[in-house]
Amino acid sequence: MSAPLAGRADVEDAIAGICSDRASEIPEPVRSAVNYALTSGGKRLRGLLVIAAYRAAGGKGDASGLAAAVEVIHAYSLVHDDLPCMDDDDMRRGRPSTHRVFGVPAATAAGAVMIPLAAWAAHRSAVGLRLPSDACCTIVKVLMQGAGAGGMIGGQLLDLMAEGRELSRDELDAVHAAKTGALIASSVEIGGVAAQISGPGFDALGSYGNRIGLAFQIMDDVLDVTSSTDKLGKIAGRDAALNKSTYPALLGVEGAVERANNLIDEACTDLRSQNLLSPELEGLARFIVSRSH
Repeated sequence: MSAPLAGRADVEDAIAGICSDRASEIPEPVRSAVNYALTSGGKRLRGLLVIAAYRAAGGKGDASGLAAAVEVIHAYSLVHDDLPCMDDDDMRRGRPSTHRVFGVPAATAAGAVMIPLAAWAAHRSAVGLRLPSDACCTIVKVLMQGAGAGGMIGGQLLDLMAEGRELSRDELDAVHAAKTGALIASSVEIGGVAAQISGPGFDALGSYGNRIGLAFQIMDDVLDVTSSTDKLGKIAGRDAALNKSTYPALLGVEGAVERANNLIDEACTDLRSQNLLSPELEGLARFIVSRSH
C-alpha cells in the first residue's frame, strides 16, 4: 500500500460500521446492492482527505466516520454514473457494475438510499466528535451541497449534455469542477469544519480542495487514453467512445499532465502560506498525478 493511502483501513472499518448499523432498515435486494457498492474497495481518496484536512487544521479526534460518509456519497455517484441511462458502464473497480449484478431498479434504488445514509452518518460522526450543533449541521450541508445540483449532480448533467460537443478549456473546467471537483473540495472543507478552523486557513483549505479536484479529473482523462482496462478496473477508452471533450484532446497528454502538476503545486502553495501543508495533504495531492488508476 502506498504511503498516501496508508489510512484506508480506518475508513473501510467506518464504512463497514455504517453498513452493519443500518442494514436491517433496507429491504432486499437493495440492501445487498448497497453493501456491494460500499465494499468494492477503491482508493478512498476523498475520505482520506477529510481525515488529513482535519488533522492539519488541528483536529485531535477520530474523523473516520466523516470520511466514511463522504465515501458513501462517492459510492452512490459511481452506481448511478454506471447506469445505462448515464455512462452505461459494465465494470467498476475491476468487477461488474452494481446494476450488472443486481439489475437497474435495485441499483438505482441503492444509489438513492445511500444519500440519506451518508447524511445520517456524517451527522452522527460530527456529534461523536462533540462539535457544536451548528458545526454538525454545516458538515451535513457541505456534504449535500458537494453532491447536489450545484456540485456533483449538476456537473454530471453538464457532462452528459456536452457529449458530442467540443468544449473550450473554461467550459471543460466548469463541468469537472462540479462533477469531480466539488466532492473532493467538500471533503477537505468538511475536515476543516470538523477541526473548527476559520478565516484564511479555511479559505486555503478550500482553494487546495478546488485545485486538486480539477487535477484529479485531468488525470482521469489522461489515464483513460494511456492506461488499460486491467489497470483502471473499468473500461478504458470510454471518453472517446462517448465522444466527450477531454483534457488530452484539448491540451495533448503532456500538456494535460503539466496542467495537473501545476494545479497540485498551486494547491500546496496555498496551504504552505497558512502553515497547513502537512505531509499527508501533500502526499495525497502528489498521488493524484502519480497514480496509475
